[in-house]
Amino acid sequence: MTVSLSGVHVLAEDLDAALAFYRDTLGLTVRNQVAQGGFRWITLVTDSQPEIAIVLSQPHAGRSKEDGDALAALLAKGELQMLQLRSDDLDATFDKIAAAPGAEVLQEPVSQPWGARDIAVRDPAGNLVRIEQG
Repeated sequence: MTVSLSGVHVLAEDLDAALAFYRDTLGLTVRNQVAQGGFRWITLVTDSQPEIAIVLSQPHAGRSKEDGDALAALLAKGELQMLQLRSDDLDATFDKIAAAPGAEVLQEPVSQPWGARDIAVRDPAGNLVRIEQG
C-alpha cells in the first residue's frame, strides 16, 4: 500500500488576491476553478510537482455559518497552520514576494540553526508561508 500527498487546502476570503499571490508571484499554474453554491475554489500546481495541488477556498465554502465564521476569525488572526514550500532560488523568490501587493514579509532569507535557509511571509489572506531553499 502506498499513500502520498495529493493536495493542501489554503483558506482565503479574497480568492482573487490569493490567486494573484500564488499564481503571479510564486508562479503556480491554475489547474481548474470551480464555482458552486455561491462560493468557488481554485486548484493550483507547480511544474515540478503537478501531482500535488494547492486548493484555495473560502472559509464559509461547504461549512455551516458558525464553522465558517470560526475559520474566518482564525484566518484574520493569522492562526491557521502554515504552508511550507521550497524554491530553487530563494533570493529571487523573496524579491518577488517583497514587491508583491498584499504580501507581508516576516523574515528575510536567513540560515536557520536546523540547517534550512528560508523566509517567512504572510500571503494576502494572512496565512503564514515559509519557503526554504531547495
